[in-house]
Amino acid sequence: MTDADDDRRYIFLGPDGTGADQGWAFVVVAAETGVVYQAQGGGFGCVQYAQEGYLIPLFGQGLDDELKEIFVGELKGRGSRGMDWPEELLGRLRAAVAFHVHGSTNRNDLFPAPLTLDESRLAEVDEAWVPVLTPDGPGVLIWENSD
Repeated sequence: MTDADDDRRYIFLGPDGTGADQGWAFVVVAAETGVVYQAQGGGFGCVQYAQEGYLIPLFGQGLDDELKEIFVGELKGRGSRGMDWPEELLGRLRAAVAFHVHGSTNRNDLFPAPLTLDESRLAEVDEAWVPVLTPDGPGVLIWENSD
């Protein structure tokens, strides 16, 4: 398939100059929606990531503080793709991604469930791009990249 044959829509999350630099976080739940969300991750590596699916915005002041402490403070903004995670740091990452989200409205989930780190995809973890499991299946947690 060529780009001209691609009927999907592409949405870039967090572009410069849009006011998005005041903090934000989203979960993109993997699904065949025809909409692909793109984001920059990987710290100073400025890696371009994309996930087709649907977007769940996360709200809360300072909600990405611990994620930034891990990826910018501890890992110095170098990115982490393919990293061998020390157990203490992995534990912090597990806790940092445990935001509570509701499942889709076509389910009987009345209470929000926590996101969990998708450890089967641990090699894909990078700053501002963390694979997670949601009430509706796999997805990625995205927040503002540090560069």
